[in-house]
Amino acid sequence: MQVTLTTHRVPDGLGHLWIYAGHLRPAVGEPAAGDLVDVLNTNGRFYGRGFFNPNSKIRVRLVTFEDEPVDESFWKNRIQQAIRLRERVVTRTNAYRLIYGEGDRLPGLIVDRYDRMLVMQTLSYGMDRIKDLLADLLMKELNDSAVYLRNDAKSRVLEGLPLERGFLRGGGPTQVEIEEGPARFIVDVERGQKTGWFCDQRENRLATAQLAAGAEVLEVFCHTGAFGIHAALAGAASVEGLDSSDETLALARSHASRNQVEARCVYRKADAFEEMRNLVKAGRRYDLVILDPPAFARSAQALPRALAGYKDVNLLGLRLLKPEGFLVTSSCSNPVSEEDFWTTIRLAARDARREIRLIEHRGQAADHPILASMPETRYLKCCIVQAF
Repeated sequence: MQVTLTTHRVPDGLGHLWIYAGHLRPAVGEPAAGDLVDVLNTNGRFYGRGFFNPNSKIRVRLVTFEDEPVDESFWKNRIQQAIRLRERVVTRTNAYRLIYGEGDRLPGLIVDRYDRMLVMQTLSYGMDRIKDLLADLLMKELNDSAVYLRNDAKSRVLEGLPLERGFLRGGGPTQVEIEEGPARFIVDVERGQKTGWFCDQRENRLATAQLAAGAEVLEVFCHTGAFGIHAALAGAASVEGLDSSDETLALARSHASRNQVEARCVYRKADAFEEMRNLVKAGRRYDLVILDPPAFARSAQALPRALAGYKDVNLLGLRLLKPEGFLVTSSCSNPVSEEDFWTTIRLAARDARREIRLIEHRGQAADHPILASMPETRYLKCCIVQAF
């Protein structure tokens, strides 16, 4: 059903795909959650078409600014555009983000591809209503073997959607072996975080490995060990991984064995901050320290505390570096800007009494394209610095 809405405040006109409840006058008609609606400017002219959800603060997620049919051909075209981009920008791996929601102008839809298995998240009501159509289109375009739903993200609750997971198309094992450059890993699409793997850090892992030859490496918040495994494959003398989860540490050890670097990789269960302080006190120093923590800030309200956490962890990381050592440090907190993150690293260096220079400022992998009109699609920050 299509229903006309009238805005009393149109977004900035640059093509942002979200329209919040406070930017809309009451709907004409009674659109239900997931219905397609037209949005009009205050002068009555067509502005865009998108999915309506009365349960969400994001009242409309726009899918087009053209007065065009949003039908099977429309979705097929958007999916094909996403596939064509990945064919150009993804290399040396069979694990990548095939559809990145708003970045691919498909708001609320995430699809990751692991070998011949697709893992889908429908995070908006509208996308959830057409998930069967989307799965069929994806299977036809790619000739893949299965589509697994990972609809257990908490954000679905805010949309009024249930939490669920399981095969939508096909079936089989839920663990898949993937290739990433020279490395091999196992992705657990049923139990792993997100959809099972962090594709967004792939290019940063490969870049970090270039600094690892002969290095003593400390990988903090190591999760399943991907950064450190790449470092070991690139010739690191040793890799120490720290994490608080027994389950992910077991996977890290299995990954080290799978890649035949287990003799140089040691993993310990520890609180990252506490163990880093202990290592500083013990006089331990490394050639390469890798910091890839979980998000410290989920909202703008959490930003001050998050910045304090980033400063603390980077201060400890810098204190653990040998002269001329490298720190690879990341933030996946969307509210933390690149400027905020770099300023925090500089303040940490000042307090650590270390002089640093920025070697590279990186972001998310190319399979996570950033839509110019939506700064929200740019979230991952990764700085490579050298300390003296």
